[in-house]
Amino acid sequence: MRLAIHLPNFTIPGGPGAMASSLAATARAAEAGGASEVTLMDHWFQMEAFRTAHDPMLEGYTSLGFLAAHTERVRLGLLVTGVTYRHPGLLAKTVATLDVLSGGRARLGIGAAWYEREHLGLGVPFPPVSERFERLEEALQICLQMWSDDEGPYDGKHYQLAETICRPRPIQAPRPPILIGGSGEQKTLRLVARYADACNLFAVSPDVVAHKIDVLAGHCATEGRDPAEIDLTILVGSMSPTPDPDEFLASMEAYAALGVSQVWISAPAPDPVGWVESFTAAVVPRLSEL
Repeated sequence: MRLAIHLPNFTIPGGPGAMASSLAATARAAEAGGASEVTLMDHWFQMEAFRTAHDPMLEGYTSLGFLAAHTERVRLGLLVTGVTYRHPGLLAKTVATLDVLSGGRARLGIGAAWYEREHLGLGVPFPPVSERFERLEEALQICLQMWSDDEGPYDGKHYQLAETICRPRPIQAPRPPILIGGSGEQKTLRLVARYADACNLFAVSPDVVAHKIDVLAGHCATEGRDPAEIDLTILVGSMSPTPDPDEFLASMEAYAALGVSQVWISAPAPDPVGWVESFTAAVVPRLSEL
């Protein structure tokens, strides 16, 4: 099993002037410690359930471009992009740019979006959930088309593109991998089976995750797809207390037995660098054996 580091908290000593150095150092520590991936949230306001909307939140893809210059190996992405935040054609171009500038290390993580306050606050349309899922499917189709040889038009219900040109093309072949976040059984996991290379499930319990994996397998059967093609990943809740390394490793054994190949854990403030250094040293070698 692989360890990925998620960075959801930018409330650090020194304020905005210290953010760049702290973010870069944390990502470098994750890479040096053997983490496979570094991700950020995709929000404009900090999540109210985590801190307050007035706590600092950096724009995701600008920050990933910054991290691309400060790392060499780890995969970079957002966990996850809200489909409402960017027009899909521009999103595909943004991720392709990140892939080129990082040397082929970008991942598109995407979901249906949920944080209504930041949409209303900044004047971004927040359609009903059924429409957001329609837009999510179209966004996935647009990204796949823009990263392919097909530069023709796309004519969807919500998006119409006259030319799906994307140059330079992503470095990764055939394209950057796609992860869909969420565990909804009727819509989200169906889209995973149809379009994605990976899913990301909340690590509620091994029993819950096992059930979601079974549901995903059912959707794969309907789509005529081998479930083994989909990377199973989990997220340890960003609002949960940071676990003891031994407790964390013990809890991961059951998930590894289900076929989960990567787990995200959030680095806490106020010292994300020190925490990442100590946690990866204690966990990565043993986690890789599961």
